[in-house]
Formats: sequence, C-alpha cells, structure tokens
Amino acid sequence: MEILQQILFLALASLSIYLFLKRAKRIKKNIFLGQPEMLNDRPLTRWKNVVMLALGQQKMFNNPTVAILHLIIYLGFLIINIELLEIIIDGLFGTHRVFLPYIPGIYPILINSFETLAVSIIFVCFVFLIRRNIMHIQRFRSLDLKGWPFRDANLILIAEIVLMALFLKMNATDTLLQQRGYGNYANHLSGSFYFSSFLHPFFEGYTNETLAMIERTCWWLHIAGIFAFLNYLPWSKHLHIVLAFPNAYFKRLDTPGKLSNMPSVQQEVQFAFNPELAAASSSLQAPTRFGARDVQDLGWKNLLDAYSCTECGRCTDACPASKTGKLLSPRKIMMQTRDRSEEIGRMIDKNGRFEEDGKFLLGTYISEEEIRACTTCNACVEACPVSINPVDIIVQLRRYLIMEQSSAPQEWTMMFGNIENNYAPWKFSPDQRTAWMNG
Repeated sequence: MEILQQILFLALASLSIYLFLKRAKRIKKNIFLGQPEMLNDRPLTRWKNVVMLALGQQKMFNNPTVAILHLIIYLGFLIINIELLEIIIDGLFGTHRVFLPYIPGIYPILINSFETLAVSIIFVCFVFLIRRNIMHIQRFRSLDLKGWPFRDANLILIAEIVLMALFLKMNATDTLLQQRGYGNYANHLSGSFYFSSFLHPFFEGYTNETLAMIERTCWWLHIAGIFAFLNYLPWSKHLHIVLAFPNAYFKRLDTPGKLSNMPSVQQEVQFAFNPELAAASSSLQAPTRFGARDVQDLGWKNLLDAYSCTECGRCTDACPASKTGKLLSPRKIMMQTRDRSEEIGRMIDKNGRFEEDGKFLLGTYISEEEIRACTTCNACVEACPVSINPVDIIVQLRRYLIMEQSSAPQEWTMMFGNIENNYAPWKFSPDQRTAWMNG
C-alpha cells in the first residue's frame, strides 16, 4: 500500500511538472514573438530593481495598509514552500515529517510560523474578497475585468483559503493522533502546534481510523491542490508571482517618458541629406514597418510586460485620460496585448507557423480612439507595482498609424506641418519664433 502511494505521488508530481514546463515553454515562445532588444547593461542597477521592486515590493508601499496585507500573502507563498519541500520528500520516500528527527528543537518553531502565516493568509484573502466583491472600489468594477478576469482573481483567493485550511486541518488531526499514540503517528512526536490545536475539540469524537483517513485526505488534497495551482498559475494573472523578477531585471533604464529613436528613420534622413553615404552603404535595408501594428512588431520586453501584468488596475486608476471618461485603460492595453500573443501562439502550435488571420493588435484588439486618448504622462508606469510600461506600446501603435497610415487627428496634423515648415508647433515664421519675449 505504501509503495502504491509513492508511485501515485511520483506520477502526479511528474505530470504536474511536465504540464507546467510545457506551458512555460509556450509563454517563452510567445514573449519572443517580439522584436529583439538588448537590455543587459548596468547589471547592478538591474539587480537592485529585482530586490526593491520584485522582492521588496517597493511601489506597493505607496498604500501601506494594502502593501502589508499583500506582503503577508507574498511571504506566505515563499516561506510555506519550505513546508512543501517536506511534503514532497515524504511523498517520494514514504516518510512522515522527515525533517523532525534532524531539527527536533527548531521543527515546532518552523511549523508554528507556517501556521501563523496560514492563518494570516486566510484572513487577508477574506479581506481581499471583501474589497473585490463588496466594497465599491472602481478599479475592480471596470469593464476591463468583466467575465473571466474578475472570476480569476476570486478563484485564486478562494483556492488559497482552501489550501491553508487543509494545512491546518492536516496538522490538527496529525497531532491529535500523536497524543493518542496511534500507529506510525506515535513515532513522530512533534508536539501540538499553536493554531491547529484550536481545532482539536472538533475532532475529539472521531475514531483513530477516521482521524487517520482525514489526515491522509487533507495531505493528498493539499499537495494535489498545490500541483493544480502550479499549473493554473501560467494561465492566470498570478503569473506575475514568477515573471515580476525577470520583468524588474529587464526594466528599461532610460529616463521615464523618453521616446526611443527609430534607427531606420534616422538612416533614411541621413541618407536623404548625404546620398553618397547611401551609395557607399552595404547594409542599406528598407524598414519592414514603422511603429507596430501587431505583437510581432513590438519588442519582446513589451510582451514580457503584458504577461507580467497583475491586472490590479492601479495604472488605469492613475490615468488622467481614464479619469476624465476617455476610452483608454492602460490595464486593458496590457491584457489585450497578452491575449493577442496567446492567439498567435495557439495558431503557431496548430499550423507550425504564423498565418495572416485578418486580425491585428491595432484595430481588432486596441482601437485608435484608445491610443489617441493617451497623454504620455507616464502616470500608469509610475503607479504599476512592477513597472510595466503601457505607454511604450501605445507610442509604437501611434507611430504605425501616423507614419504608415497617415492617420492622425486634425490638430496633430497641423502641429506636424508647423514643425516641418516652421520648426515649432505654432504657425509662426521661423524668424518670429522668439517674438513672444519682446517686452
């Protein structure tokens, strides 16, 4: 019977890890649908971003109360993995509380700390469920989250409550069986743990055999739930738990709001003024596209941003265009970019290559009205806990509209004409540009 359980555990673990790695490989391919970028300069600054933004959650502390609550869940996710390691070893080798004989003095302290985190996580998850479903917080009520995104957030919170409750119930029945000196439990005397001991009165009336069955059921459901969570993670907004770290490391280190030049345009202008350079150049290539129409035209960092999005809505909440009733939602920009990447990824999986499907990021997923509403103020970038940059995607989509489609509002067209002819946004002749200073 014991060997059968070990085989079952190994099969479950192997299948879970295989499916997770398969999905991770697909996400990596989807991210690298984007154009190549070199983002490996200033490594010390990049590692500092990892520590401060991803690990330390620096930006979350703009709202200290929510930050502390989020930190509890985050620390629970990291630290309780130590307990998960023991469960995995027990499952593979048929042992029970394998760490107990090696650290008998520290073991109860560890489990008590895990139980404290478990109880804290249950409390925080209930608070977050109330915030999302009962309190009228606008960023959780917007149309961006209608349907699956809204249910996804609730499902994760409920799953965490269930997993932590199973952990406490498992400990309660285990320690009660130890007290009764029942079977193998009598050989692993860890002593009772603080929070799970409060559950003992609820199980006092059960027989030893029933308690053992409850303990084993909770153990299996707990580990199966964690494996299920592992494979749900890459399909969920909670993928940011993993991708926040590389996203912080590969953060663009330019001055916030700085627009990147387009080498192809610079080259065209340079060759227009110096035709002899064009004649002598052996690397002259016509640009494939100005700006971006679809996700393949964006940089891979833009797509990493999209997959790292937490869907928290802080970007949209900070956006002045959104605040004044415009159609723009920076959160929706990131979600739609990710959705389009997913769609193309599925097509490549099915057909072996990308085939035009009549859909594009610009037009099908994101409208012209949305991107024209952006003021490029970078409030969304500043508000994002993991420094995702919706503005960069918007600017690249705008470049395509203007430079390839000649599509711009009349006010923009007038400004472009003035800059071209008068070297200023206003309709003054060049020799009158400083006249406003007279007197």
